[in-house]
This record gives sequence, C-alpha cells and structure tokens, in this order.
Amino acid sequence: MALAKDPLNLIITGVGGQGNILASQITAAAGISQKLFASIGETYGASQRGGSVMSHVRFSCSFQYGPLIPEGEADVILGFEPLETLRVLVDFGNENTHVIFNDRPNYPIGVLTGQQKYPEMDVILGKIKELAASAKVVKATDLAQELGTLVAQNVVMVGALAASELLPIPEPAFEQTIAEIFEDPKKREFNLQAFRLGLRGFQQGQSL
Repeated sequence: MALAKDPLNLIITGVGGQGNILASQITAAAGISQKLFASIGETYGASQRGGSVMSHVRFSCSFQYGPLIPEGEADVILGFEPLETLRVLVDFGNENTHVIFNDRPNYPIGVLTGQQKYPEMDVILGKIKELAASAKVVKATDLAQELGTLVAQNVVMVGALAASELLPIPEPAFEQTIAEIFEDPKKREFNLQAFRLGLRGFQQGQSL
C-alpha cells in the first residue's frame, strides 16, 4: 500500500479522559491490517486532571520508525479539543499539515474557577486556518450525544479520520479492527455506530 509520504505522521490530541489511547490503537491496528508498519507513542500532561494528551502514530511501508514525531513533522492532526489542537499544530505542524478537529471546548479547572481565560473560539479557528494546509471541523460531541454518551466521541473522530482519506486505510479495515477489539457484541455495535457517525460527521463538517 502506497503512502503519500513515508513515514506518514499522525498526532491524535486531546485532554485526559477523551479516549486518545483507544483511538490510536484502532488507527494503528487498521494500518497494520493493510500491511503497513505502525508505531505508537503516548505523551501525557496531567492527564488525570484533564491535562494534555498526545498520541503519536507513525506509518511506513518498509520501516518501524521510532514512536515520537519530531516537532514540525506532523502530516495529520486529529484533535478532540480545539485549543489542544491549536497547541499541537503550533509545535508539530507545518504548511502541509492537515487538521480534523472536534469544536467543543473542554475547559480546564483554571478556566472553570475563573483563574484563567479560554481563548475566543474565533481566534482559535482563525489560527488553525492560518497554520494548516486544510482544516475540517467535526461536531463529534454532538454526534456522540446521539448515542447517549460523550464517551463515544473518540471513535466518532476515528470515523471522521477514515472518511478524510488522509490515511491510505479503507473504511472497512477500520470497521474490521473495531469488531476485533470489542468482543462484547453490545460494545462492538456501539463503537461501530460511533465510527459510522464520524463518517457522516466528516462529510457534514465545516472546512475552514
């Protein structure tokens, strides 16, 4: 399977509790099912308190690269939270980086207590548009609510990533991977539904 760039570098970013690890596991396993080499590296802030979490996923046709992506070399950023998406784009992005992100803020404790101020959304969106080669807003939180729980938003975002075709991994490979990861029939069907909502969400999403 050909890659537009080798290695192809993906960063999945959010805050603690948003399900980064599962999203990276699904994506890497789907790539491996297509005969790609894949490596995963996780970096954490104060993740248990809603701090920053980044999952580095690197794909190659011929080599097992080290798991951490150098600064400025992310090809795709999948963001579960808008401000974290911008932070990662500033540090790891370049003029060719493509961004897909959920537009629902996850306010840190400092903002909720009034000690800090969360930037205006228009400012965040404007900066992402300025820095990225392309950017797509996906309302993953709203879509997850259709399933009755926000827990599903990470798999919704994986669906959006699959629909983007930024990775050379077909949608059925993602679905097969999800089916293999979740042995319980109810959990399997729930996560497949979330994935399919993400496919729809990408198509309905706003391009910046």
